Amino acid sequence: QVQLVESGGGLVQAGGSLRLSCAASGNGLSINAMGWYRQAPGQQRELVASITRDSSTNYADSVKGRFTISRDNAKNTVYLQMNSLKPEDTAVYYCNVLYNRYGFKDERWGQGTQVTVSS
Repeated sequence: QVQLVESGGGLVQAGGSLRLSCAASGNGLSINAMGWYRQAPGQQRELVASITRDSSTNYADSVKGRFTISRDNAKNTVYLQMNSLKPEDTAVYYCNVLYNRYGFKDERWGQGTQVTVSS
């Protein structure tokens, strides 16, 4: 069983910062890409940022220069540092992990963490 545990969401004023974490656990786990998605009310889920195993990154245009994704392979953990937050960043943020386990490829989603940015 592969589990993801997210943390770090909350309420912050515009211009503030938050750091999200997502830790993956499970026997025989080898993680490939990791990413953060978000979904605002009435909107589709969208990619915020992703990072490969060798730390190549990709960002949505709306967060470039403000958000930074990183990972700790030894801890199977991905982070999202969010600076200069805007009210339009308000959403539920979901961690996504692509992995190999015992010769099979699969993916897992986190439970989601609420980020609310007040104006």
